[in-house]
Amino acid sequence: MVAAAKKVSPWHYVGSGDAGHEPLILLHGFTGSGGMWSEIVASLDSDFYCIAPDLPGHGETMVPDDIANYRMPRVADMLAEFAESLGLRQAIVWGYSMGGRLALLYTTLFPGRVSRLILESASPGLADATVRQERKESDDRLAAEIESNGIAAFVEQWEAHPLFERHRALPEPKQAQMRAIRLANKPEGLALSLRGMGTGTHEPLHERLAEIQVPTLILAGEHDEKFRLIGRHMAETMPSATYRVVPKAGHTTFWEQPEACLRIVRPFLHGEEPPDLLPSGK
Repeated sequence: MVAAAKKVSPWHYVGSGDAGHEPLILLHGFTGSGGMWSEIVASLDSDFYCIAPDLPGHGETMVPDDIANYRMPRVADMLAEFAESLGLRQAIVWGYSMGGRLALLYTTLFPGRVSRLILESASPGLADATVRQERKESDDRLAAEIESNGIAAFVEQWEAHPLFERHRALPEPKQAQMRAIRLANKPEGLALSLRGMGTGTHEPLHERLAEIQVPTLILAGEHDEKFRLIGRHMAETMPSATYRVVPKAGHTTFWEQPEACLRIVRPFLHGEEPPDLLPSGK
């Protein structure tokens, strides 16, 4: 089924599948857009109504530049408004990285709106206040650099980040596709997102993990040691969580290894036990 780009003010999104099917909302990470989910959407839209929005400051979604509109609690409220505008009373939510933090907060604020939750390479935030402040200052400096140097210079710097080392092993056309998605962002949007949605700007959710009762799948890549540890800890804290490692993947499991990722995710989406493809990865 062909995905259609649409806009429900003020969010732009890609929607694909039968609107009568169970909705699946896909939340991208920093520097991404809804378009980065294209392979996942193409694999799932025969069974689910897939909705992949551009989050504020990304892609074609630019909300008023008051920083309050880019802070996590407000973005979670906007996500609820976005879902309501589409007539979605409840949906499966799959969030990656920054989108995973948003999905986690959204679930704590609106638990009745989430039927299943997938957290990929996500964290509940930074528990230590000093570390949070240091991260905020680092993100503020990076935001200023993006504004000063422009999007092309920033993307070149961002792609060299160790988190994305596995991307550099992907076929060149796929690397070019991700680069095009990143370059399509506006520097002012990414800067606002960093200042508002960065890990150092909002209260951590560690103390609320035990409240989350919805079935949850926590994913991490085999080669992403930091988020494997974070994911395992979250799974041990959340009463209805399952933790799985995606083989041969780094931080962006659904992009780097979509087939392996879907082998785990698809059964979970249908209410079945997801297979453990890499027990030793735990």
